[in-house]
Amino acid sequence: MAPALLFVAVFVLIPLGQLVATSLSDRSLLGGGKFIGFANYWRIWNDSSFWRALEFTAKYTLVLTPILIGLGFALALLTVDNTPLKRLTRTIVFLPVVIGLSSSSLLWFWLLDEQVGLLNKLLVDLHLIGEPIVWFATADLAFWAVVISITWKVVGFGMVLFIAGIQSINPDILEAALMDGASYWGRVRLIILPLTRRVLLLTTLVSAIGSMLAFDQFYIMTSGGPRGQTFTAVYWIYQNSFISFKLGYGAALSIVLTFIILVFSTMQIALTARSAET
Repeated sequence: MAPALLFVAVFVLIPLGQLVATSLSDRSLLGGGKFIGFANYWRIWNDSSFWRALEFTAKYTLVLTPILIGLGFALALLTVDNTPLKRLTRTIVFLPVVIGLSSSSLLWFWLLDEQVGLLNKLLVDLHLIGEPIVWFATADLAFWAVVISITWKVVGFGMVLFIAGIQSINPDILEAALMDGASYWGRVRLIILPLTRRVLLLTTLVSAIGSMLAFDQFYIMTSGGPRGQTFTAVYWIYQNSFISFKLGYGAALSIVLTFIILVFSTMQIALTARSAET
């Protein structure tokens, strides 16, 4: 176990300890700084911008996660059989997962551009809209633009997990239900969903944590705008640490966000363990 423990100590425990120590100081990115105790945490309590960014992050997580789970599960049901066409479909849906998040965000930024974007041109040519949509002019449109891009990018990952879970079900169980007269949706509701709930909880956990740590897509596509209305929690940490040079305060923000994610993860793992017992 020594190599694994050494790896954890060097790359997890020591950096975490340094992060905690930095959060208790007024250290600047330019250097210097002194110990100030819990002053940074008290400042967070009164930082309306951070709580607004955290609220936006929660909204993004609560909207995006069900979309990824629902669409991923639906695609898994449609492509679970190993026919050539369905294998090809799985490959096409999964391809965006291997593209870097920064690259895919930049791609969608240009696709949604009101002047040269292909999506606007397609909607205008199909007479679905009268004039191009300025996607990043308002917070609501910018929000949905990011949701669309991330759904395209990530949904294939959930699909593959669900396919693995469905294919691990004993086919005799499904065959027996079919012989007993169970409809397709009856088999999905009463057999497939209960037997894949651990995969469902795992996928939910991974998707939710990824959404709570969102940064790249908003940095590239919205830059926090318009008027700072699309700042996520991680974006606000970046803004304070590397734009305003307040490294100590940024470290304290990171600790608070880590604690929130840890609480959420613990609850989700507890639900997973409980489902395994039942």
